[in-house]
Amino acid sequence: MTTPHEAVRELLGAWALDALMPGDEADVTEHLGECERCAAEAARLRDTVRHLDGPEAPDPPPDPDPGTHGLSLALRSRAPALRTAPHAAPYAAAVAALKALLGELDEYGPWGTPVVHEWDVHDTVAHLIAADEPLARHVDGNRRAPARPAAPAGPPPPWRVEWAARTREVILRERDRTPVQTVSTWRNQAAGLLSSRAAHDPELAARTVVLAGGRLPVADHFLARGFEAWVHAGDIGTALGLPVPPPPAPHLWQLVRFAVRILGPALGPEAPPVALTVSGEGGETEWILGSADDPVRAQLVLDPVDFCLLVGGRRTPEGVPRGTSGDESAAQRVLTRAASLSWL
Repeated sequence: MTTPHEAVRELLGAWALDALMPGDEADVTEHLGECERCAAEAARLRDTVRHLDGPEAPDPPPDPDPGTHGLSLALRSRAPALRTAPHAAPYAAAVAALKALLGELDEYGPWGTPVVHEWDVHDTVAHLIAADEPLARHVDGNRRAPARPAAPAGPPPPWRVEWAARTREVILRERDRTPVQTVSTWRNQAAGLLSSRAAHDPELAARTVVLAGGRLPVADHFLARGFEAWVHAGDIGTALGLPVPPPPAPHLWQLVRFAVRILGPALGPEAPPVALTVSGEGGETEWILGSADDPVRAQLVLDPVDFCLLVGGRRTPEGVPRGTSGDESAAQRVLTRAASLSWL
């Protein structure tokens, strides 16, 4: 029979990664205060995690106007995210950024501030729990998540319908909990994803799987998680008047390439060909989208952040800053199709 001492020792690795489920936190904290041997082991594990994460970032210089600028500096100079394989790095960084943003709010903070889709800050974090669930279940990085009710008999609903239904279900559940508890659940699930083998093994992540309506390599599903975490962090920051910087340039370009890989097939091989150039921090890349058998009909130039926000539903085809030449209708078709891809 497993003793309480043995049970806590099995949880020390999760404790070091801040990946405990909410129900275990109190038990582990209490035990560490009573058991010197487990406390020493826990400290050793936490030091190992910090070593793997790299040196702590230096404190930012004092801000004469502590507020929105101060938070922006804090987000830019935060300690490195948990190290992963490159395909999971944008998600790790987005999680670290959102943790820093939510860390500015205490339990009495402005959690009820409207954000997007009739969600407030608390609801938006709950949505991220639901959004990360399919990948978390696939990689088995969240073994002790509450079981979902059995699906009704009959053909499954379209994935967007199921996606929206699961978000409503989780939001209603989390409204009965405190924002701090909701953030803890999101953090623990994210930590489980980032500590999974799939986040560290490119060969394993190259396998394709159908999640949220898309048959993609697991690596691309990690990029989708990073994309969504960044966009919703921006939503929350905008709602609270706190600037959230874009992803670091290498991560931003990973998201750009991911978005183009989705956009090309969505346009189809018969679409009028358009030369899409994404140009900004980190370089410039051009893709020919649409028919490979016809001459290019239009040129379309977008900034990488604007392009990602268009695909993420935070820019409109009419309002996104861009440069165009040639057939305006062909360029507009690309912009409209890109905006239609948003699931956020």
